[in-house]
Amino acid sequence: MNDAGLTSSLLVAMPQLQDPNFHRTVLLMIEHETTASFGLILNRPAELLLSNLFDSLDCEWRGDTEATAGWGGPVEPASGWMLFGDSPVLSLDDEQVSPVLDGVNFGGSLDVFKELAQTPPAMLRFFLGYSGWGPGQLEFELAQGAWLSAKAEPEVIFEIPPDDMWDHVVRGMGIEPSSLVSTTGVH
Repeated sequence: MNDAGLTSSLLVAMPQLQDPNFHRTVLLMIEHETTASFGLILNRPAELLLSNLFDSLDCEWRGDTEATAGWGGPVEPASGWMLFGDSPVLSLDDEQVSPVLDGVNFGGSLDVFKELAQTPPAMLRFFLGYSGWGPGQLEFELAQGAWLSAKAEPEVIFEIPPDDMWDHVVRGMGIEPSSLVSTTGVH
């Protein structure tokens, strides 16, 4: 997949990716430009109840009382981001909401958090921190075979349990996970 095609795709960490922050991760690329890239790890729970998180923001969480945040990546771990499906309370024309792909929207402002906390859509994920790359960094990692790119689907983002996500996405690419070996280059 070329660089322009990385936005709105999944990146799947390969075994040779040595950074423990990304071991067996599935990451949704929100934006990929020549100057920087921004994504969210989808399969790392943060074990923080959303009700507690939103209480700390002086906002009542009216969704599932057992819902937890995810860990989006090692950059700015105190920052918050949401991925969500269609919402009756938010307009996609709102400049604080960005469509990522059909059925998946992105927001990172406190106003969006508060609106969605009051009336959470059925498909919603909240993340702390993000994953980021500087100029050329992600391209280098891709050339080394550290990541494979895959098509992003709302079902993967919202319905596949984090513990099953890496295997699910790899198998969906027609690859048997046990066949992957830790080497550089393209598999």
